[in-house]
Amino acid sequence: MQPEFWHKKWESNQIGFHQPEVNPYLQRHWPDLAIPAQARVLVPLCGKSLDLLWLAGRGHRVLGVELSEKAVEDFFREQQLQPQISEEGSFKVYRAGAIELWCGDFFSLTAADVAGCTALYDRAAVIALPQAMRERYAAHLQGLLPTCRGLLVTLDYDQSQMPGPPFSVDDAEVQRLLGSAWRVEMLEEQDILGDSWKFVQAGVTRLEERVYRICGE
Repeated sequence: MQPEFWHKKWESNQIGFHQPEVNPYLQRHWPDLAIPAQARVLVPLCGKSLDLLWLAGRGHRVLGVELSEKAVEDFFREQQLQPQISEEGSFKVYRAGAIELWCGDFFSLTAADVAGCTALYDRAAVIALPQAMRERYAAHLQGLLPTCRGLLVTLDYDQSQMPGPPFSVDDAEVQRLLGSAWRVEMLEEQDILGDSWKFVQAGVTRLEERVYRICGE
């Protein structure tokens, strides 16, 4: 999957993956992780998610990574924040208060870039990537954050019934991708097919959303 795919999605406003409210799983499960208020949180493929604001509101320093410059600029404009903009290696970095969004290729991120990050929130990254890229993503993520706590949200459905994204990532794959380096525990599973008209229209007959606690020490 090439960067142009996501650039076109944002330019044409085909962003059904964007949630117009804070993710309820985040609100329900994040407090139980007991992550210190001042912890720095990495949010891969963050888009313009309102979850960034929620995390910052809990006292966290938030480092979002996003390929689309339009998504980053939309976030700050819609939240009426005036960012300071700088260049960090191959990234264009927007900073305002506790939130910094790094615009560029996630795979170009280095351990030095995320120094101090001890928490992770992945609602839309792993399910945005086809299988080969998921393998690369998981390996890169674990290299960046050998020590962390956080949440992962996935979707599971019959991939033959609809092409991604979002892609299906079942429990066995989650455990295989992340379980060798981190402790991975499923916290919640929901049947959301009835609330997902796009999937119903495509002929999908089963759709589960899962939330995992991850811990690397």
